[in-house]
Amino acid sequence: MKIKKLSRNKVYWILQISGWGTYFVLNYLFLTSMKEFKLYQLVNMVLFSLLGLIFTHLFRKIIHKYKWKNLLIQSLFPKVVLSNIIQGVSLVLIVIAVDLLIAPESAKKYNLVTIAFFTLNSTILFFMWALVYFAVHFFENYKKAEIEALIFESAVKDFELKSLKSQLNPHFIFNAMNSIRALIEENPQRAKEAVTKLSNIMRYTLKIERTEIVPLSEEIETIKDYLDLEKIRFEERLDYEINIDKKSERIEIPPMMIQTLVENGIKHGISKITSGGKIKIETKIFNGFMFIDIFNPGRIDEFSLRNSKGFGVSNTKQRLNLIYGDKANFKIQNTEENLVHTQLKIPLGE
Repeated sequence: MKIKKLSRNKVYWILQISGWGTYFVLNYLFLTSMKEFKLYQLVNMVLFSLLGLIFTHLFRKIIHKYKWKNLLIQSLFPKVVLSNIIQGVSLVLIVIAVDLLIAPESAKKYNLVTIAFFTLNSTILFFMWALVYFAVHFFENYKKAEIEALIFESAVKDFELKSLKSQLNPHFIFNAMNSIRALIEENPQRAKEAVTKLSNIMRYTLKIERTEIVPLSEEIETIKDYLDLEKIRFEERLDYEINIDKKSERIEIPPMMIQTLVENGIKHGISKITSGGKIKIETKIFNGFMFIDIFNPGRIDEFSLRNSKGFGVSNTKQRLNLIYGDKANFKIQNTEENLVHTQLKIPLGE
């Protein structure tokens, strides 16, 4: 069975009628429990409840017309109090007038103190209605503002991620093309394989424009293609070793993140060392996290470490923070074996 969502106006009238109806029932039960209950008292209760509903509805129209919901509390409070006093006095005068018209003998029960007490009670009742009404709208607007803030934050994150990913296009393309051109006559078969690997990388970069995360296995395949292309340029100066925990292959990570760090390892490490060296990539699962370790020969100075510049550190930290918040971690440090050790710590889903 399909349930229709009630409109705001219907909900308002349901609450209005329920509220004043409940007020009438409670007063009726109280008065009928007394020994003497007269018909004019019932008329008074019906009239009071009906006028209460009408007055509060008119008050709501005034709130909407003059946009009181947008006022600050210091401006709103005196307007509400004055309006409630006017409603309370008006209601009491009408009820007393009708009461005297129906039962003139009831005049003896009214005096200044009785009328003042009756007016105070009516004013407090209207004030309670206004308090509930503005409280509902306050929490509704607060929730709306909270949702809008989340939407805005999500849009900002999406923009920032796209901006960061736009910086991640491989910088080696021109070098790879030159290397492939040199291979065409020397080793045509190897040149064809290199073109295929470059095509795979380009296809991957196009794919990541539409997603924030990819399986680790896809990232690793792209890195292998990248390193194979770089081996054409560096020849025996570049070697690599990749050890991936089988359990981590399907885990999703930000695309091109490992690729960027490997690229920086070659640019700032191997390319500056005459003898070259080995790029080593390892992954492992431990205690609810996936650890990705990247090793490359070379050293990084303390200034670069502190300022997070020149090694893709700033970019990586921003992307990890945008996607995982404080749960992820990134560190880069020198080791005693004259290697640079970069580690990503990524939280696993529940």
